[in-house]
Amino acid sequence: MLMAATYKSFRLSPVLYFFILLHCIVLMVGGHYTYAEVPWFDGLFGAERNNYDKVGHFFQGFVPALLAREILIRKRVVNGDFWRGIVVVSICLAFSAFYELIEWWVALASGEEAEAFLGTQGYVWDTQSDMALALLGALCSLLVFSAFHNRQLKQMAGE
Repeated sequence: MLMAATYKSFRLSPVLYFFILLHCIVLMVGGHYTYAEVPWFDGLFGAERNNYDKVGHFFQGFVPALLAREILIRKRVVNGDFWRGIVVVSICLAFSAFYELIEWWVALASGEEAEAFLGTQGYVWDTQSDMALALLGALCSLLVFSAFHNRQLKQMAGE
């Protein structure tokens, strides 16, 4: 809804729209099956659990990093690649930590029914690994797509 409302006034880059769509698909698949029961992810790479939620947490860092980067560049909030990268990664980690707090609050409120929502599957380091994967996603996004993203932003500015 927000993207449709701002399409004419603040159109995003094509690469960002593509990854937002991909992130939506990841979220919808996880919501359809619950993150602990997505087919093809049981015992992947020898794991004892279904790790589809880790894909979601990677995207939780990857896509917001592109979005934050684009907003910071286009609104000229932070100049310089180094400090912009620090701010982008910090934003992604803040959102990831906030999401983990929401999971905790749901667990407290729902008691035993929280397991399906949390998807921890008995993994004691679930929260920390979720945030680490969001960090990895944000760093991968910046390292792999910054140059391509810059080219798209320059093309958009020249239109």
